[in-house]
Amino acid sequence: FQSNFFRQGISKVSINEQQISMSDNRLKVAVLGAGSFGTAMAFVASQSNHEVYILCRSLEQAESINKGHKNPKRFKDVKLPNNIRATCDFKEAVAGASLIVHCIPAQITPEFVKAHAHLVPTGVPYVSTSKGIHVKSRRLMSEAITEAFGNRAIEGETRAEVPLAYLSGPSFAKEMVNKHPMSVVVASHDQWCANRVQQLLTCPHFRIYTSDDVVDVEIGGALKNPLAIGAGCAQGLGFGQSTVAGIVTRGCQEMKTLALALGGRDETLAGLSGVGDLMLTCYSSLSRNNRFGAALARGLTPEEACEEIGEVVEGYPTALEVVKLAKENNLKLPLFSAVAALVSGNRTPKELMSKMLNSEPGKERFLG
Repeated sequence: FQSNFFRQGISKVSINEQQISMSDNRLKVAVLGAGSFGTAMAFVASQSNHEVYILCRSLEQAESINKGHKNPKRFKDVKLPNNIRATCDFKEAVAGASLIVHCIPAQITPEFVKAHAHLVPTGVPYVSTSKGIHVKSRRLMSEAITEAFGNRAIEGETRAEVPLAYLSGPSFAKEMVNKHPMSVVVASHDQWCANRVQQLLTCPHFRIYTSDDVVDVEIGGALKNPLAIGAGCAQGLGFGQSTVAGIVTRGCQEMKTLALALGGRDETLAGLSGVGDLMLTCYSSLSRNNRFGAALARGLTPEEACEEIGEVVEGYPTALEVVKLAKENNLKLPLFSAVAALVSGNRTPKELMSKMLNSEPGKERFLG
């Protein structure tokens, strides 16, 4: 993904200007990344009649979207609205945009941002949907993206040149393009930025709430993925919903423990980006992390499971990083430790469940 994006990012795709009739007051939204979630976010943005540009990594994919209004790699049966255009040129995608939506996999996000930071228009909100902990820098996306933008993302007495926000919550891409009603949350240290994202992307089937708790919104979005691997593994071994409910509830407690250590507020995790996203991901086979865990239960290696799924499984590298963060902060996170042992090959799926179930229970508590 990374090499293709950087290599083809300077290419241009010819776009038929008659494909959509543009009104003088139509706003432009740029979506960076044409994977499942990028395509879904472009679809959501199009519902407010914005002019939407989606950045693709291949000319073939872009031409298919522009001419046939279908993404040949994702949701082949979904016809995309006429107000979605595709390009392989970053500069063309963001020029004149009122909002930029970042849908690039977490592990290549910092390098991608650093390579294109100088092309991002000043004053335009940049909202990231990437979830996970960046392995190389061992940072949350909010830290990694801010560092990649350098001085352009520094907030002082005045607004940063590039106001940043982070969107998370229970939202499967397939259900987004099918217009299933859902609610998500966008967090930013800049309330104007969060409000702007909410204003431009909220539509009847996609409701956006705002928050100023960036850390917890990110923690929820990142840490639910390793727990979904554990839930998928449990389901793959034949365990039922009671088992998954225990993983969800105790997993949320472990998320809260880490969030507080990193400076977050535990009440945010009781909302959409925490409990909401965690339940969705752990209970549904639409989740690639859940399917990844189920594939491991069938005996596949992590590499074979990733190949079978065909998309990035963010919970795989994140699980290992969570254990490192726990160690640095002297925290005991038995569920995350068990999942990390599984994906690193140090535990079999059955040993994973044994480790989860045999940790000594203590006093039940969540908030407070």
